[in-house]
Amino acid sequence: MTTCLPLNPNYKSSKAYLLSNPRVSNSMSYAISGALATVIHDAVMNPAEVVKQRMQMIFSPYGNSLECIRCIYIREGLRAFYRSYITQLTLNVPYQCTHFMIYEYMQNLLNPHHDYNPSSHLVSGGIAGGIAAAITTPLDCVKTVLNTQQTPRFSTTYRLLTQSEHTAYYKGLADGIRNIYYLRGTGGFFRGLQARIIFQVPSTALSWSAYELCKYMLSM
Repeated sequence: MTTCLPLNPNYKSSKAYLLSNPRVSNSMSYAISGALATVIHDAVMNPAEVVKQRMQMIFSPYGNSLECIRCIYIREGLRAFYRSYITQLTLNVPYQCTHFMIYEYMQNLLNPHHDYNPSSHLVSGGIAGGIAAAITTPLDCVKTVLNTQQTPRFSTTYRLLTQSEHTAYYKGLADGIRNIYYLRGTGGFFRGLQARIIFQVPSTALSWSAYELCKYMLSM
């Protein structure tokens, strides 16, 4: 939820500007606004995403977030915090474009006057987040393996082994896709689909509800 809230104001600002341009359709305005907001948002939040996923690893060697940040920086350098940035954008741009377009579509159906309507914001946000999460699950799997790997010389205990017992180290998006397919087949791109949807539906529903509530209270 904390990653969603900073994104909404950027989206709203871009949307207001694009909607004032008669040459840009509403749907295209929603998509472009979502993409622009995501680029800015992910540049700030990508390091936090890396730390979060390292902490969530089974047998994570880090005692707390500060230790995790320090160890990553010392062992792997600043670049490690942005190793998956392009992949993150590859995932989040289509996710947020889909998310915002569906949210606006649902708002037009459930709340055509765009008044403050808590139930419509909750339902629209949940549906938008669930559909967007399902569509982008394959890219989320690639992003996760890129974020949770460590450089080869520091991954002697916590490693992902291939069938030939060599450490699998993913160098980028294409390499991650290739290795996931080699190790797990097509099903590997949909691991965690249900968990991702279960997480995103309440997260986006509450995020939109909180954002719309704050906007409503500030406008009073």
